[in-house]
Amino acid sequence: MGSTRLPGKVMEDLAGEPMLVRVVNRTRRAKTVDAVVIATTTQPADDIIVSLCQERDWPFFRGSEEDVLDRYYRAALVFKADVIARISADCPLIEPEVVDRVINEFRAYYPEVDYVSNILERTFPRGLDVEVTSFDALRRAWHEDSTLASREHATLYILRHRKKFKIRNVYNDVDYSYMRWTVDTIEDLTFARKIYNHFQSDIFSWKEALHLLAVHPEWMEINQHIKQKLV
Repeated sequence: MGSTRLPGKVMEDLAGEPMLVRVVNRTRRAKTVDAVVIATTTQPADDIIVSLCQERDWPFFRGSEEDVLDRYYRAALVFKADVIARISADCPLIEPEVVDRVINEFRAYYPEVDYVSNILERTFPRGLDVEVTSFDALRRAWHEDSTLASREHATLYILRHRKKFKIRNVYNDVDYSYMRWTVDTIEDLTFARKIYNHFQSDIFSWKEALHLLAVHPEWMEINQHIKQKLV
């Protein structure tokens, strides 16, 4: 709830449901995912997220707001996860098919790989981001990373130490990296609402969204000027 550019964004309405519900519903449809856990913070502002989890009977974990690496590590520890797929709660168009593709890539190369994602060299729209790491790699990062600035990001230590960790990237056949499907600003939210107002549910594929945007290319202009925060 403490987003600086769009406070409370994960509870914003998308066609009758909070954004977080849309993210969870879509992620749960991935065939390779055993469980979806909400890793939120201990801040009082996030009590509303916990209430939603309890209402929907979702598993959740509360941890540090600043030390996201610690929050992820402890959540994985509590829920005994041996492989962790990281999905951001501000990605309401997250695609089950893409989640499965990244996890299957990890499975195909493990244990010769520690981390697989589709964000190292982007070919998918920003907002279909999937990062998969082994628990062992996450634990190593948790033990070794002593920099608070990098611990604010769950996987940054792994990405910055590629001699220590074996990493792979998943590519799409067509480069859609110019598309912005994540929600950081009011413009992003307006764009996402265009998609959801059309489908009136979260049961649509990213390819159906691509087709819709081919019919309405002007929708992409809504948030095309938004820049991602630099790390």
